Amino acid sequence: MSAHSTVLDEIVAGVREDLAAREAALPLAELRAMLADAPAPRDPMPHLRGPGSSVISEVKRRSPSKGDLADIPDPAALAREYAAGGAAAISVLTERRRFGGSLEDLREVRAAVDTPILRKDFIVTEYQLVEARAAGADLALLIVASLPGELLTRLHDTARELGLTVLVEVHDEEETERAVELGAELVGVNARNLKTLAVDPATFGRLAPLVPADRVLVAESGITGPADVARYVDEGARAVLVGEALVKDGAPREAVAAMTGLTTGVKS
Repeated sequence: MSAHSTVLDEIVAGVREDLAAREAALPLAELRAMLADAPAPRDPMPHLRGPGSSVISEVKRRSPSKGDLADIPDPAALAREYAAGGAAAISVLTERRRFGGSLEDLREVRAAVDTPILRKDFIVTEYQLVEARAAGADLALLIVASLPGELLTRLHDTARELGLTVLVEVHDEEETERAVELGAELVGVNARNLKTLAVDPATFGRLAPLVPADRVLVAESGITGPADVARYVDEGARAVLVGEALVKDGAPREAVAAMTGLTTGVKS
């Protein structure tokens, strides 16, 4: 890593290299033609706006901060366990270099469950949004930190035109203001600083008051069990995005169920 680049910069650079190879193999026009065969997008928002905490469960093999997390030879089997536990949505990591994911994982999960699916990646171009829909995704992640200026607005608009629900991820006050101004309906507050990979559990409580009550807040990173979920619900979260704790748990169905339906006032 160079003196001035961050972990996020390095990841996005790799994503762009891999993306260029996929675009060369399958031009955007051909990819768009595949949308005709994609299933209609599922809307996760009624579930996420429902009573009690919702869980977005993640199919995640490894991460830059923790290294290898779980082997996951069969993403579809894990997704079925998540669905049986009551997951509101299933997040599938599709970034290859740092997270060991792929669009093939997403397609396998789509074939296995009716639950809405989030494409979790470092999306920086329209091509990746069309890829997400063509593979059967219902939601896409847009990380404010990696999308300067008008790019965030343009990709948000494109995603909505494609029928995708957008999870807009923020890490600090300035990014939160951008997400709110954008009109983001689903705002994820990530306690992990993507520039250093450090986790600060106080991030959610600090940023949540900046988001209007009609938006849906998702707490991300550092969630190990129901006690963490209850704390975030008390601070205004309607949902939590959980990866590491579920893929390492050994009983993902039960773990999701234990984090689902918690209401404000629940104390650990």
